[in-house]
Amino acid sequence: MGVAVKSLDEAIITYSRALGLTLKNIGVNPDDKVKIAFLEAGAASIELLESTSPDGVVARFIERRGEGIHHICFRVESLENAMRMMMAWGVQLIDEKPRTSASGTRMAFVHPKSTHGVLIELVEETRTTP
Repeated sequence: MGVAVKSLDEAIITYSRALGLTLKNIGVNPDDKVKIAFLEAGAASIELLESTSPDGVVARFIERRGEGIHHICFRVESLENAMRMMMAWGVQLIDEKPRTSASGTRMAFVHPKSTHGVLIELVEETRTTP
């Protein structure tokens, strides 16, 4: 899940101290003009998103809706297969091709018009070789 915040530093304190989540790392996605803190929440994870520019996607989101849930994320085995399947079902994608996330994984977004107003991120599972 991605949470849009005004201050990454303040949000990290809230989520780590008050909720006991573990900060794994912080990355920047220059294409989306966003700085992201990755926190572990048991089997799930949370991304705290701070805009690096007033015209960034997250800044515009906060301006319209305030801080809060920006998107939810689902891991998929094969991003291309998931995208192909969704398009076959008539689901509108924002990304026509996979792109690289701030954490280095391959990802794509599904348009909220196709998912009842919820922005969905698809992230390809990373595989480790034995």
